[in-house]
Amino acid sequence: MSAKQSQSLRIMTIIAMMFLYAMIAFVTNLAAPVGKIWEQSFTGSNAQFMGMLGNAMNFLAYLIMGIPAGWMLSKIGYKRTALIAVFVGFVGVLFQWLSGVFDSFVVYLLGAFVCGFSVCMLNTVVNPLLTLMGGGGKKGNQLNLIGGTLNSLAGALTPMLVGALVGAAGKEIDDVNVILYIAMAVFAVVYLVIRLTPIAEPDGAGQDVVYERSPWSFRHFVLGAVAIFLYMGVEIGIPATLISYMTPRVGFAVAGFIAGRYWILMLVGRFVGSAIGGRVSSKVMVSVAAGVAVLLIGAAMLLGDKVMVHTFVQGALREVPIASTLLVLTGLCTSIMWGCIFNLAVEGLGKYTAKASGIFMTMVFGGALWPSLQASIAGHAGMLVSYIVPLLCATYILCYALWGSKNVNTDIKVD
Repeated sequence: MSAKQSQSLRIMTIIAMMFLYAMIAFVTNLAAPVGKIWEQSFTGSNAQFMGMLGNAMNFLAYLIMGIPAGWMLSKIGYKRTALIAVFVGFVGVLFQWLSGVFDSFVVYLLGAFVCGFSVCMLNTVVNPLLTLMGGGGKKGNQLNLIGGTLNSLAGALTPMLVGALVGAAGKEIDDVNVILYIAMAVFAVVYLVIRLTPIAEPDGAGQDVVYERSPWSFRHFVLGAVAIFLYMGVEIGIPATLISYMTPRVGFAVAGFIAGRYWILMLVGRFVGSAIGGRVSSKVMVSVAAGVAVLLIGAAMLLGDKVMVHTFVQGALREVPIASTLLVLTGLCTSIMWGCIFNLAVEGLGKYTAKASGIFMTMVFGGALWPSLQASIAGHAGMLVSYIVPLLCATYILCYALWGSKNVNTDIKVD
């Protein structure tokens, strides 16, 4: 293959992975509106819990599918794994549609679980391949940050699309059928696009490769996997509990609007991060982001309701606790953490990168564990005290970036 052909293949691969990055957010955010409809089928104090079970099933799928997905990369390659992931996603959405046909909540949960398999496999493909296409280092990190920006954009647009199409309806599961039809159509189109798009396979992918060791043999990867596990407690824990913290003070509608700013700032942070990622190392970016996050969360816990500030919400200037503003600002910090931590943890892993990616996806299960722990602490000691969970998680990430991310196992053969 000529240099020009090789460059063209690389560009097409990057474009395909960017599209899959957006698909990940699209699939993940489908569970919420469908679950909200099912929530109305239940009464009593457990209704909200039942409505959130679809999201929980998504996280559970990561725990089960992460390592097998990494094995798939090493055995059948990136393109085939992506195609299987997209097909599985189509099946998952089909099950969610069938849940309305059979009026079965169990079928809905099965569909959400299958969709979780799809998203896990897509993540396993996208993150390492973009890192490898960028040659690792700053460029690989920059490509993941650009993908993360598209992921955030799709994540923000999906609820808007659902709201625009469903409108004031949304009392019966059939009301979201139009969304599920669109989702299945998107999966079908994406399958064809990926099938017809040449995708560069890293050396060794899909071949019988001899693994003398495992990713667990690399200290910086092990500590990085722990960092991702804890990172989910920061990214998910803060916005998930912010609405509960603010609702008694400003009402549910305003609290939701304020918490929504967290995701907007994540989008802004990823956009800025992708712009500077080619010039600033992952280590520096994570160190600064985690350090600022520790300061913001700590200040929110200390100041709480003691200091009030004004913020413009829904056409009016409202007085809110400064803690809410400080916690929302952490969205800028968490925005770049995922891609940078992944980049640091797989740096220098070579042929072990595919298996490492699968382990990383398993660690996403932290998104179910840490927010649940935080909610439990909030019920016993108060909401502000519960932010000790994301505070400690952010502190570990800071330590990892400063001291734990160095590859001290360079003597291990990786090619």
